[in-house]
Formats: sequence, structure tokens, C-alpha cells
Amino acid sequence: MSCYFRHLKDVFEEAGVMVTPESKRAIDAAIHEIVGVEYKHCPEAWKSIKEEIRSDPKRRERFIAKVKRRVAM
Repeated sequence: MSCYFRHLKDVFEEAGVMVTPESKRAIDAAIHEIVGVEYKHCPEAWKSIKEEIRSDPKRRERFIAKVKRRVAM
């Protein structure tokens, strides 16, 4: 689970998401849903996330907004 979390610290910070041991699983599931990858398929999810956050600043902003709406705590 969450093999990509260490790479998303800035995304979580921008979205106002605090990752805790208790919230990690729910955040992970929400991110999988956002990128349209079946839960617990970490490498596939990370590939989709990278496309969202690295390809275009506008796509990155939209991804962060989705994360914020889904999991901001």
C-alpha cells in the first residue's frame, strides 16, 4: 500500500491533507479511485498519478483539487 506516498508530500501539503497511520488507507483508496485504478494496484496507480502531476501544470492543479475534495482533513 501507498508505495507512492513519499513522492506526494508536496501534493498532500498543497491539498491540505495530513497523512497519518490512521488515514493512510482511506487516502490511498481515494487516490486509486481518482486515477481510476483498482485499489491496491500501486504501480499502476503511481503511473497514472505521475501522468497527472508531471505532464501539465493544469492537470496537476486539477489532480490536487480532486485530492483536496476527496480526502482533505
